[in-house]
Amino acid sequence: MLSIRKYEEKDFKNAQYICLNSDEGEMSEELCEFLLHVFCDYYIEHEPDNCFVLDDGGRAVGYIICAEDYDTYKEIFDRDYLPLIKHCSDDLYQWGLVSTVLQNKYKADYPAHLHIDLLPQYQHQGWGGKLMNALFEHLKKKGVRGVILSTGIDNVNAGKFYKKLGFKEIEILGTEVAFGIKL
Repeated sequence: MLSIRKYEEKDFKNAQYICLNSDEGEMSEELCEFLLHVFCDYYIEHEPDNCFVLDDGGRAVGYIICAEDYDTYKEIFDRDYLPLIKHCSDDLYQWGLVSTVLQNKYKADYPAHLHIDLLPQYQHQGWGGKLMNALFEHLKKKGVRGVILSTGIDNVNAGKFYKKLGFKEIEILGTEVAFGIKL
């Protein structure tokens, strides 16, 4: 039976698996390492209270992970995670450097940012919206004003999903589009 619950330490490996397997396709070892360091590990290691999972019989099969304060996130990310990707290709390292440019630009109105991923067989069933709602209620109780996220400009389905949930398109920068929602 599927349910949404708070992230627990036992979900660590499943969260990493979800990060690497929410899209179909082969990835190099270097890309896998990069994705985990840039888009997953900080959140589950430093802000597990702001993370929720979609649980299928005790196994996490989707997640929403969040940093509630950009400045705190950025300080730790630059210190602990950027050095882990220095050996990656120039393209990946540059992606890591610019991955939060839009979050930084809009942090006054949208101090929190998130990533959401579900394994393919759990997508398009309404669970993404339920994960978002769980996180939003949690953040509202903490007094967080707004949330931002970014996605590839060519990810049209994601854009439609975010807009359906009330996100507004904020800015397009290169191949990324930022969406924000006030809480």
